[in-house]
Amino acid sequence: MPRPVLQPTAEHPITIEPTHGRVVVCVGDQVVADSRQALTLQESTYPAVQYIPMADVDQSVLRRTDTSTYCPFKGDASYYSVQTPGGVVDDVIWTYEKPYAAVAEIGDRVAFYPDRAEVTVEPASA
Repeated sequence: MPRPVLQPTAEHPITIEPTHGRVVVCVGDQVVADSRQALTLQESTYPAVQYIPMADVDQSVLRRTDTSTYCPFKGDASYYSVQTPGGVVDDVIWTYEKPYAAVAEIGDRVAFYPDRAEVTVEPASA
């Protein structure tokens, strides 16, 4: 059975804009991402999400998992766990490797669950 592919609408808007500043992500006490090239995705009434280029993530700590989910607005998501000195934090990262056209900008980027990682946005200096 085919899965629905939905477009953002006035009732379910999705906006993607450059994040003005630096985004630092820690899992436990370990910095796993540091970027000045992040994008802020705002979907409907959900909290804003920082999408960070994979190139700005410490890929040596990533462990791809078998977890996958589907969003009718964005596509299929894949997941990564993060290895920290304190152990593995499961499925802390998701990524849309082939996002739908409406959100194509988030391709080659990852996002972090805020209950499993500390995502800090430091404003750009004036």
